[in-house]
Amino acid sequence: MRALPARECGLTRGFTGRPMGLRFFVTGKDGQLGRCLVRRLAAPGEATLVGAIDLGEVDVGDRDAVMGLFDDLAEGPPDLLVNAAAFTAVDRCESEPETAMRVNGEAPQHLAELCRGAGTRLVHVSTDYVFDGASAEPYDEKAVPAPCNAYGRSKLEGEQRVLAASPDFLVVRTSWLYGPGPNFVGAILRQARLRAKGEVEEPLKVVDDQHGCPTFAADLAEGLIALATAVGNPSGRGGLYHLCNAGATTWWDFARAILDLCGFGALEIERGRTRDLDLPAPRPAWSVLDCSRAAGLGVGLRGWREALECFLLSPDGKALVEGNAPAEGNA
Repeated sequence: MRALPARECGLTRGFTGRPMGLRFFVTGKDGQLGRCLVRRLAAPGEATLVGAIDLGEVDVGDRDAVMGLFDDLAEGPPDLLVNAAAFTAVDRCESEPETAMRVNGEAPQHLAELCRGAGTRLVHVSTDYVFDGASAEPYDEKAVPAPCNAYGRSKLEGEQRVLAASPDFLVVRTSWLYGPGPNFVGAILRQARLRAKGEVEEPLKVVDDQHGCPTFAADLAEGLIALATAVGNPSGRGGLYHLCNAGATTWWDFARAILDLCGFGALEIERGRTRDLDLPAPRPAWSVLDCSRAAGLGVGLRGWREALECFLLSPDGKALVEGNAPAEGNA
């Protein structure tokens, strides 16, 4: 894999703002996005991480527990809370809709109530799966949601409750996230190694009838901080935003790019159809997001191929390439 120049982040446009003196709190700190947010905010710089929790530490579906999140902060409530906590097991959501709704639908409302009372701006992360995939054009923020699975319905509920709590809060939809921890990239590399060693003989098959955009969690973390900073204090610029790495692809093409970059260019991938997988949860065939609104504030992320290359050169990516990290995920 060719070397790439070092970059501070994945922002591609002319954003020049900095989170000067802003104090952040992160929920969902152990997820892919949460880890990247904590790393970015804990590093020396203009922003400060004043607290971070994960689902295993605080039941975000418990209103009383959520309302006490800021109680022990020495300097009082933070300026911003970024909610990256979610129940993201899409197929499990079909069989556990109550859990999905509690974490993805009800918990954001509790966080919104906490933030509204504390004077903290909430940045809530949502998903492209609020759309049914019937479009042939990228979805912008004005597109009417129509989720086709329980996960999407629970995330849409969370969006609506956050936006109802305050027009100054941000809901940021993203897509096909990967980063530190088990993910699609690791799953594909694991399958490639098994075939290279002769431990698996059947061909690798990946669906090519779902269109979206893979998003590197570190890029999204940087973009969320930039977006929250760009929006600033004036009211009227809250609401919905879409933010993901630029471009569009299929899971098959994404897998092909992963293998080609990691020395498995000779390994063939069969093209599969989503319906043949017999998954519990339907998937939108098209969930490409239009990120023009964020771009209007000077915030945009680089193309997905460059982001993938940078991830594979990062410590997290190298661990997957070398087979030294968990590789679970959907492939």
